[in-house]
Amino acid sequence: MGVISEFRALPEARSGAMAPIKQIGVGRGIRIIAKALIRSRFNRAELPRQGMLAFWDTMGKQEAIIDPSGERLTFSDYKDRVLKLANALSTLGLKQGDACAELLYNGSTWFEVNGACTLMGVQMPMLNWHLRPKELAECINAAQPKALVFDSEFMEKVEPILDEIPSVEHLILVGAEPTKGFLSYEQITAQAQPILPPGKLDMAARPYSGGTTGTPKYMNINRERLTSDNDADRRGASKSDVGHFAVMQLSAFHHYKLGQIKDPITGNVRSLIPGPLYHAGVQVGVLPFFLGGTVVPMRKFSAEGVLQLIEKERINWTFVAPTMLERILKLPEDVLSKYDLSSMVSIICAAAPCPPKVKKDINALFRRQGAKNDVFHEYYAASETGLVTVLAPEDYQVKEKRYDSVGKIRGCDCRIFDPDTKQWAEVGKEGKVIMRTPTVYGLEYAGVSEEDMKKCFVEVDGELWYDDGLIGYTDEDGFLYLTSRVKEMIISGGVNLFPNEIENVIKKHAKVADVAVVRGPDKDLGEVPIAVIQLVSGQSVTAEEILEHCKQEGLYGFKLPKIIDFSELPRNLAGKLPKKEIEARYWHGQASHG
Repeated sequence: MGVISEFRALPEARSGAMAPIKQIGVGRGIRIIAKALIRSRFNRAELPRQGMLAFWDTMGKQEAIIDPSGERLTFSDYKDRVLKLANALSTLGLKQGDACAELLYNGSTWFEVNGACTLMGVQMPMLNWHLRPKELAECINAAQPKALVFDSEFMEKVEPILDEIPSVEHLILVGAEPTKGFLSYEQITAQAQPILPPGKLDMAARPYSGGTTGTPKYMNINRERLTSDNDADRRGASKSDVGHFAVMQLSAFHHYKLGQIKDPITGNVRSLIPGPLYHAGVQVGVLPFFLGGTVVPMRKFSAEGVLQLIEKERINWTFVAPTMLERILKLPEDVLSKYDLSSMVSIICAAAPCPPKVKKDINALFRRQGAKNDVFHEYYAASETGLVTVLAPEDYQVKEKRYDSVGKIRGCDCRIFDPDTKQWAEVGKEGKVIMRTPTVYGLEYAGVSEEDMKKCFVEVDGELWYDDGLIGYTDEDGFLYLTSRVKEMIISGGVNLFPNEIENVIKKHAKVADVAVVRGPDKDLGEVPIAVIQLVSGQSVTAEEILEHCKQEGLYGFKLPKIIDFSELPRNLAGKLPKKEIEARYWHGQASHG
């Protein structure tokens, strides 16, 4: 099927493909293309880079980035800074195909490094600043960067590993006077000219895997695999299959309302970025920037700070993890009621399961505070897979049960596989969630052989399907409901228990801020559910009260937590929770599990 036929068959994808054009504007688009053609002298290899520069020139004095410091950069300012940095990196010896890792808080510097690396064809591994020094060294060595740009506040993480990261030739310090062996980011950019160095346009941002079960793995989507004439290079997937899935991904733009969002003053999308930019999902918050949107990165998340910025900066788009929404909803009523939230159109949530009550309550809050429609959107994806599902207001407004889902399968081919029968599961029956997407057939992990990569897949009817380690089911309308991760499922007395179900019930309690349900050992039942609960600050509750709450909400028998502990939970702002570490507390001295 050709591209035109694909779009005819997929109207949501067709609408999504038009969204960037609508967002930028046809007139601007024509000017950008004309400038790029002239500046590139019709050189196809140079055209993409000149297109990006022409885009920034055309956007000109429109606000690009509102830095946490309060500095407001236009697209012209941004272009000047990016070219200076690119020239500085080139002078240091970085060239197309190299890597420049970043360890930065959210802010304009992150965007500058991303822009410079993109223009040069240099990869930008995005390092998680929550990692311990040993894990950080492992992640850096997996990517083999020639340079590391890092915030001065992370010096205590970097200094101990200087002898363990041999590929790093240049240590570039942001926000402080450098000591011996370090370069100053501010100095090298101030001394450089805004001149485009040699290179080839390639989107620089390179994520790592989530890392909830070990050190994050450095990922690459090998484009040569995806465009090869040999299907074997794509692990058996045809080029037309990959093209079909790529077209399906565009449907997200349609459901996120991209192309329809226009600030009444600036006429663009204004995106708040409260989550850490090293996280792959947070790139959804970056997306409007590439379409002339204004981005407002928060250096560090605060629940009230999100509401303040929505009102102050007329935010109409944001990406969040569920834990952020939960923290917002736990704010005192006098705080929740004082902000004008009428500008918001699309709150896009992912990275972890979001309780249905949170989805409903966040819609109610924003409606009450001025939003014209429900604002909650959700998707399920992984760094490896790209988009799988989308949940939009028009879905759950038709059928409330869909609040329980992560959306309709819209971004790829995704099905439920019964590992016991080796057959596709029936509608409503739980099984492994497996998928075919435009990226998994080019997926590579640094240092992992092709033979081991194929262990990430399940073969069904001669085709390889990516296994993300999730359990779930679909309904008759194609909506996906996730119930657990394979490695988190609790088998108690032969009964399968799903932590998400128990967690969602406990989170309904007004005094609960967060909860993790993990496996614990039991002599009779083998495994039992343990609820580790973090309470709202200043609140107290007994285990008996939690159990009674669970019973009132419909939990019974094996589903009731056998042990309830109250403790702080180490969930990061990307929504990730290292459950294996929590679980290990209860298995100390016990036989191996999981």
